Amino acid sequence: MIPVRRVFLSLLVLAGPTMAQGKNAPPPREEEITPPPAVTVPYDDKLARLAEVLGSVHYLRTLCKAAGGDEWRNGMQQLLDSETGNEPQRREKLTAAFNRGYRAFASVYTDCTAAAIVAEERYRNEGATLATEITSRFGN
Repeated sequence: MIPVRRVFLSLLVLAGPTMAQGKNAPPPREEEITPPPAVTVPYDDKLARLAEVLGSVHYLRTLCKAAGGDEWRNGMQQLLDSETGNEPQRREKLTAAFNRGYRAFASVYTDCTAAAIVAEERYRNEGATLATEITSRFGN
């Protein structure tokens, strides 16, 4: 007769490490592992550039203590809310573009200079042009 302990140990060895460690849950289904495919729209590149411009203008206007400095960050939030909805990958891409624009000028300008004021005006104009192009070409 085989001792009970030996049978139990044999079963543990045969079951493999999964059972022995108490991890007898079924493997995750494929749809739980694979993230949903990224959604892209024809104007995503222009939208990413607009987000980058918004980040740059937000930094420069805050640096120069211009009126309505937060309106650019708020505008970015509205853009995210209206454009990305339930699309986290697009949201992340646009947020990264905004942050890239912000950091680009934060690494160059620590004081409000005449060059910073000119850069802010140029970027604001570029942002207005981009917004007009996107809405006129892709808007309803």
